[in-house]
Amino acid sequence: MTICDRPGCGGTVEDGYCDVAGHAYGTAPAGATGSSASVATSPSSGPATIGLSSARGSRRPGSGRTSGRTVGRGTLGAGLIDIAPVPYRDPATAVLDTAEVPERKRFCSRCSEPVGRASGDRPGRTEGFCKACGHAYSFTPKLRRGELLGGQYEVLGPIAHGGLGWIYLAKDRNVSDAWRVLKGLLDSGDADAMAAAVAERRFLAEVDHPNIVKIYNFVQHVDATSGENVGYTVMEYVGGRSLRDILLDERAAGGHQGPLPAERAIAYMLEILPALGYLHQRGLLFCDFKPDNVIQTEEQLKLIDLGGVRRIDDLDSAIYGTVGYQAPEIADEGPSVSSDLYTVGRTLAVLSLNFQGYATTRSDALPPVSATPELADAESFHRFLRRATHLTPDLRFASAADMAEQLTGVLRELLASRDGQPRPAPSTLFGPEQRVAPADPDPAEAAACLPVPLVDLTDPAAGFLASITVTDPAELLALLAAAPRTTLEVTLRRVRAHLAAGDVPAASAELAQVPADEALDWRVGWFKGIAALSAGDTTGATALFDAVYDALPGEAAPKLALAATAECAADLATADRYYELVWRTDRGYVGAAFGLARVRVAAGRHTAARDALDAVPHTSSHHLTAQLAAITAHVNGRAPGDLSAAELLAAGARLDALTVDAERRGWIVLDLLSAALAWHDAGRPGGEPPGARLLGTGLTERDLRTGLEAAYRTLARLAPDAATRVNLVDQANVVRPRTWV
Repeated sequence: MTICDRPGCGGTVEDGYCDVAGHAYGTAPAGATGSSASVATSPSSGPATIGLSSARGSRRPGSGRTSGRTVGRGTLGAGLIDIAPVPYRDPATAVLDTAEVPERKRFCSRCSEPVGRASGDRPGRTEGFCKACGHAYSFTPKLRRGELLGGQYEVLGPIAHGGLGWIYLAKDRNVSDAWRVLKGLLDSGDADAMAAAVAERRFLAEVDHPNIVKIYNFVQHVDATSGENVGYTVMEYVGGRSLRDILLDERAAGGHQGPLPAERAIAYMLEILPALGYLHQRGLLFCDFKPDNVIQTEEQLKLIDLGGVRRIDDLDSAIYGTVGYQAPEIADEGPSVSSDLYTVGRTLAVLSLNFQGYATTRSDALPPVSATPELADAESFHRFLRRATHLTPDLRFASAADMAEQLTGVLRELLASRDGQPRPAPSTLFGPEQRVAPADPDPAEAAACLPVPLVDLTDPAAGFLASITVTDPAELLALLAAAPRTTLEVTLRRVRAHLAAGDVPAASAELAQVPADEALDWRVGWFKGIAALSAGDTTGATALFDAVYDALPGEAAPKLALAATAECAADLATADRYYELVWRTDRGYVGAAFGLARVRVAAGRHTAARDALDAVPHTSSHHLTAQLAAITAHVNGRAPGDLSAAELLAAGARLDALTVDAERRGWIVLDLLSAALAWHDAGRPGGEPPGARLLGTGLTERDLRTGLEAAYRTLARLAPDAATRVNLVDQANVVRPRTWV
């Protein structure tokens, strides 16, 4: 049993509603700014905010790149997880036997106050006038079975009750008795007003997308009881379950108030985001996105309520929205692409989190991480929700396509975290790692290995930059000086050239001169982070890369950068966490495996280090290097007393099984024989198997020293210069066994 969260109520929640107050659980009480039903608000007096996709100069860490990419529709589950289909409901079974609205769901359509409620011995009324605003209400069906609307649509009966009255099933007598749904357009009005309203909404009939309910027609019909002219939208029949009903059904089946699994809720949003993007590209806003307005039928989702859809440049029509989902700036600025995407973020949060008070105490905030395990265990998901529901519109996602792209990355990461199976995918924003960092990278080396952002193909200088093939920094800077125009991409290419030349001050100076509107672009923040890390400023680099992670929660590159920075700062726990996050999701980032191994060796977790390196795919060009590093991970940083003969012999056997050039083999032999000698000098802890030999060498002191001497002399013969050769020969003489000669 769940207690209603309204102050002073004391009711219990049944079927998602309080049995005392009647409000949906977690929604605003009567007298607050709204209710769980969609309500119309006054339009903004100023121009509607279109969102960042209309202003290329507004890109920033936190805004995403506006590239004009679109996301095509895929199967439900984003091709990554299986979602159980919802059976299609036979329309003939959808008509209600008893058309009655429970009292707890009766609200005034104008002011959202409760109406038609029982009081004492007086039963509730299904028709009357709101005591708060005087607006007429009616909860009795206006259409009767057999009535014919527009000479075409025969009413079969009511199937549900919505914010604008009853919704009816009908047959289209002009189109082979096809099933149709009739939904009230307005409560009532004079003939001229009704005709104008119908004409204004006809653009919805042009909307054609597989994830949006099809609008066929608009008809007017004189109500037989009141004589009022009532408008109806004629839509396709969609037989299934709304996401809200799916959530409530699963709660009832499980006997709890918990959320849907995050990965499933994400898959739902990924299926529906292309539909919102379709509307936005046509200058339309949905305005009232929420779980109630999305239906799953079989293996497809559909937006089913277009009553709140309006044109982006419409400054006069009423704005429909729902408290707990609607963006906070709507009343002052009006709806926008940004506010539509905000509703997607809120819907995702409500479906996937244990989110009490989402429409009251936290109507414009996420639940605290400390009380929400779903967020505490999924950092990228949390960052996605923070950006999607940011109170500042310009800091949200710029478009439905950008939002879907990042959300797909978050889903891959979540799934990999659940079952340990990688979910790789190429990035559309970053190139691959430049190279794998050396064994003990300094900050500049670590920065030089990180991925580089791809060129924005909409930049005016993109074609010029694509024609450049030189790699020498000095030559490149000379060519860039002759660029036909200076754009952000030209500036960033100059920054890269300065960094490649080791001139961090020059790179920083270039970045400091980026215009204010472009300086907020996440790519500028990325290169500032690279410059800071190259200069050894790990604190500054961490803050900059963290901002890019906030902007791009589904990308691997920011996490890889945070891991490398933490490693350089000797923050082994943080480095391990981010390297692991990247490596577990995508085995294409081999640098994450080597970084993971380095920090685990430093932390004394040698077995875990070897496990990371052993996971480098056989198909990778770094597989042999990873195998050699896994061998040295047996012994690097180990105290002689912590080693055993079995570990030394296993490392030697791994080396013997590899085909490797003499020089690289020689250095690994030195590591293993040196560790074995230290183990011998420590008293041979754990003993040794009889007749054991490491790389053909016995485990006595004399044998090990002889083997080390031979390894040094082999490397001396392969030395690239005389100084190195002399040094290696000296080392051979130092380590050779003592003799009388």
